[in-house]
Amino acid sequence: MHYVSAEGLSKSYGVVPLFNNISFHINEGDKIALIARNGVGKSTLLKILNGNETPDEGKLFINKDVTVALFEQEPMFDESKTVLENIFHINHPVLNVIREYELASDNEDGEKLAELFIKMDELNAWNFEVKVKQILNKLNIHHLQHTVSSLSGGQRKRVALAKTLIDIGFEHKHTLLMMDEPTNHLDVEMIEWLENYLNQENITLLLVTHDRYFLDAVTEEIWELERSNMYVYKGDYENYIEKKAARIESEQASIDKAKNEYRKELEWMRKQPKARTTKSKARQDNFYTIETKAKQKIEDAQIQLQVKMSRLGGKIIEMKKVCKSYGEHIILKGFDYTFSKGERIGIIGKNGVGKSTFLNILQHIEPADSGKINIGDTVIFGNFSQQGLVIKENIRVIEYVKTFAENFPLANGGSLSAAQFLELFLFTPEKQYTYLSALSGGEKKRLQLLTILFRNPNFLILDEPTNDLDLPTLTVLENFLSEYQGCVLIVSHDRYFMDRLVDHLFIFEGSGIVTDFPGNYTQYRLQEKEDDRKKITDSNKTEVNNTVTNTASTIPAKKISFKEKREFELLEKEIPTLEAEKQQIEQQLSNTEINYEQITLLSKRIAEVNSQLELKEMRWLELSELM
Repeated sequence: MHYVSAEGLSKSYGVVPLFNNISFHINEGDKIALIARNGVGKSTLLKILNGNETPDEGKLFINKDVTVALFEQEPMFDESKTVLENIFHINHPVLNVIREYELASDNEDGEKLAELFIKMDELNAWNFEVKVKQILNKLNIHHLQHTVSSLSGGQRKRVALAKTLIDIGFEHKHTLLMMDEPTNHLDVEMIEWLENYLNQENITLLLVTHDRYFLDAVTEEIWELERSNMYVYKGDYENYIEKKAARIESEQASIDKAKNEYRKELEWMRKQPKARTTKSKARQDNFYTIETKAKQKIEDAQIQLQVKMSRLGGKIIEMKKVCKSYGEHIILKGFDYTFSKGERIGIIGKNGVGKSTFLNILQHIEPADSGKINIGDTVIFGNFSQQGLVIKENIRVIEYVKTFAENFPLANGGSLSAAQFLELFLFTPEKQYTYLSALSGGEKKRLQLLTILFRNPNFLILDEPTNDLDLPTLTVLENFLSEYQGCVLIVSHDRYFMDRLVDHLFIFEGSGIVTDFPGNYTQYRLQEKEDDRKKITDSNKTEVNNTVTNTASTIPAKKISFKEKREFELLEKEIPTLEAEKQQIEQQLSNTEINYEQITLLSKRIAEVNSQLELKEMRWLELSELM
C-alpha cells in the first residue's frame, strides 16, 4: 500500500534553504532512517509530513487511510493532568476502561477491579491491556497519578514514547510512525526492548536517530539531507558510509572534468568577436552551463578538533573507601579505584543507580558521605554534563564564547580568536550573531563541547554526550577522542560510541555495587547473556531436583489471583486458535501454485505465530502449576 508521495518539496527560512526540490515515496512496511547535520531540516521535514509545517513549494500526497504519528524531541503535554490522563488522552470506550482499570490497580481497589473485569470482558480489551502493561513496565512508568509538570526531562520523554506507542497500537491499522531521536533518555535495556518492539510490530517507520546500532537494527534504508538535496541509500550504516564516499568521489571527478572543459571554453569566449553566428551562440549558452558546474563546491565541512591538552602528571585520581547514599538509596559502598594516565572508562547502569552522582563526587561538585578522593595537581576536568549550557541571560553566540576567553591555544602551538574557533565548530559568521535561544538542541550541544575543549582539559567527563549531536559531529568527536592522550570517563547509552572508545566498564548494579568489567559494551552484553543462560539452566536443574526431593512433602500452593485465573482462561482459547492458524498457513505453503510475494508474507506470519505460541504455552504452563 502506498502511504506518502512528495514531489519537488522545498523549504527555506529566510535566504537559507533547508532542502530544495526533493522527491520521495513511502510504502507500507518501509523502515527508513533520516540523517543530516544539525540545522539542515530533519525535524522540519517530519513536521511537514505531520501537517505542523507547510512547504514553500512542491506537492505532498498522504493516503487518506493512513494515520501519521509524530514522536517529537520536545513532547507536548497537558501539564495540569496526570501521566495516566495524558497517555490515555483519546476518548474511546476501550481506552477509557483500560485507564480506569490501571487507576484501580494502582489504588488496589478490589471492588472497582471486579466491576472493571466485567467491562474488560465485554469490550474484549484484555489483549490490548497486556500490550499497554508491557509498554508501561518496559519504559519504567509506574507513578501514573503524578502530574506531568512534576516529571524530570527523561521521565517526560518516556511518557511521551509510551503515549505514542499506545496510540499507534490502538488508533489505526495503517500508521506512518515518525520518531525524532527516540532513544534519548532511555537506558540500554529500554533501547533494546524498543528495537524488538518496532521489529515485531507491523509498523511503517521514518526515524531520526544518532544511535547507529539502533539505526541498523530497526531500519533498512537511509535518507540523507545534504546541500539542500536528498540522497537515498539502501542497506545499513556501513553501506551508507561506503556509498556516500563513492558518490562524493564521483561528483568531485565530474567537477574536475568540468573545470578542464571550462578553461578551454573560457579561452574560446575571450577570442570570439562580438557578432555571433547561431552555432557560436549555442556554444556560448553551453559555456555558462559548464561554468556553473565547474564552480560547484562539495562542502563536506567537518568540525576540526585540534585543541591543546594540558600536561598530565603521574598522579591522576585516587578514590579510597568512598561511600554515598540518599537515605536508604545507596550509590557507593566502599568504592576503591586509582585512575591511570590515558584510561578510557565507560559507565553503564539503569537510570537512577547513581552514575551522574558518581561523576559529581569525583569532581568534588558533590560531597561523599565518607572516604577519600585525592586529585592530582595537574588534573584539569572537562565536564560535558547532561545539564547543557548554563545561560544567565539571552546573549549572542560570539558574546557567550568571549565570556570564557578571547583567544584559544591549539595543539600545533598557534592560537585562534573566538570567532575563528567558532568557525572550526561550524558556526558561520552569521550564526555567531544568533541568540543562544534560537539555536537547535544539537547546535547547543556543539557549543557546549566547544566551551569545554578550549579550556585544555586533560581529564574529560562526558555524561550522555551523544544526545542531540548529529552523526557527522559524532564521528568527528569519536575520531578526536580515539587520539586523545588524557583520561576519558563516559556515561552513555550509545552502544556504538562506547564500543569504539572505551577499554573497560564500571557497571553500576544498584545498592552501591560497582563492578569493573574488562571490555567494551558489546562484550559485556554477550557475557551477561551467557551468564543468564547458565542461571536458567542451573535453575531448571534445581527445580527438577527439588521436585524429586519434595514429592512426598506437602507444599502450600500460592493462591492464584482473579486476574491470573482470567488470563489462564483466555490462554486456553488463544492457543488452539493460533495452532489452527499455524496448520492453515502450513497447508497454504505446501501449495505449489502460490507466488513469491504470498510465500514471503506467509513465512513472516508463521514465524510470528510460532513465537506467540511459544510464549503463550510457557505462560499457560506457569499458570497451570498455580491452578
